[in-house]
Amino acid sequence: MNEKSNLPISAGITIHPVSSRHEMKTFIDIPWHIYADDPMWVPPLRLERRLHFSKLNPFFKHAEWQAWIAYRDNLPVGRISAQIDQLHRQRYGEDTGHFGLLESIDDKEVFAALTYTAEAWLAERNTKHVSGPFNFSINQECGVLVEGFDTPPTVMMPHSPKWYGRLIEEQGYQPLKDLLAYWIKLDFEAPRVMQLLVEKFSNRIHLRPLRRNNFKEEIEMLRDIFNDAWSENWGFVPFTEAEFSDLGATFRLLLRDEYIQIAEVDGVPAAFIVGLPNLNEIFAKLDGSLFPFGWIHMIKQLKYGEITTGRVPLMGVRKQFQNTPLGITLAFMVIDAPRKFGFSRGFREMELSWVLEDNKTILGMLDRVGARMYKRYRLYEKTL
Repeated sequence: MNEKSNLPISAGITIHPVSSRHEMKTFIDIPWHIYADDPMWVPPLRLERRLHFSKLNPFFKHAEWQAWIAYRDNLPVGRISAQIDQLHRQRYGEDTGHFGLLESIDDKEVFAALTYTAEAWLAERNTKHVSGPFNFSINQECGVLVEGFDTPPTVMMPHSPKWYGRLIEEQGYQPLKDLLAYWIKLDFEAPRVMQLLVEKFSNRIHLRPLRRNNFKEEIEMLRDIFNDAWSENWGFVPFTEAEFSDLGATFRLLLRDEYIQIAEVDGVPAAFIVGLPNLNEIFAKLDGSLFPFGWIHMIKQLKYGEITTGRVPLMGVRKQFQNTPLGITLAFMVIDAPRKFGFSRGFREMELSWVLEDNKTILGMLDRVGARMYKRYRLYEKTL
């Protein structure tokens, strides 16, 4: 497949679809060139990226995609993907599509060639409404960093050069939604109002860690809570059983049971949270490789508690309790339990991300416990 001949590309720029293992290696390696002078960027693990882009990724059971590399004078200077997610189309229309995995030098012509190529591929598949970046869906990394360039990203969160937002908007894209990341010190004292709510509902709420000896059923229960909790939120696409099981396999390998907390109301699971050690503290030293000794370094730091920060990537309170005092109490209690455990293990600060910019309930609670918004990610849209 070669769409170069119909593209309005400036002299010296060519766009190649990724169709071989060698081209995929180049695609994966491009960020090392883009961020060579950015001390805040954390290199991903190349092995993890290869698996993410392979047929083993359960996302591809309901989606198709294509990736491209931009070359200038035969040197790779950018990349992009386009994807069609059938689960998204079922909820939001048969004319929707996404772009993602966008990386580029600060060059308007390169950016234009990349976005035009992705848009042409999407248009061939009846797409009229394009949004992104999604890597690959809203349940994975998404958005362009527009605030908070002076700190590194936490695990499973993206990073961007300052020019991405400007160049995306120059291609006719409009801001669609902002996603916020909050930072909190873990030695905070619970506000009095929260303490009173916990006392009020303590006879109904039981908090417990994940039960590893019943792992498969526990993970499926977490998926059910998450899909119910987020079902009416902007942009929601449900996790499939295969996708959440894949995520659960990662949790099982890396997490102690106490980092996954489940709140039961009158004996019925009603809320949960997942806290992750910030593995980017380790990845920053590995330059993308676990070999020959990187895996030993990672296991050592996980075992002996040398990581000092964490991230909350997943949280959900069943819909029936949302916007109620009981729901606020559930949210606070599931946040507070891994916070205390993480502090005992050496964590001192944690990111809570991401939060929709208009989720007033969660934003209000984060403000009350002293969290501060420190990064802002932006999604964009365009009508073809």
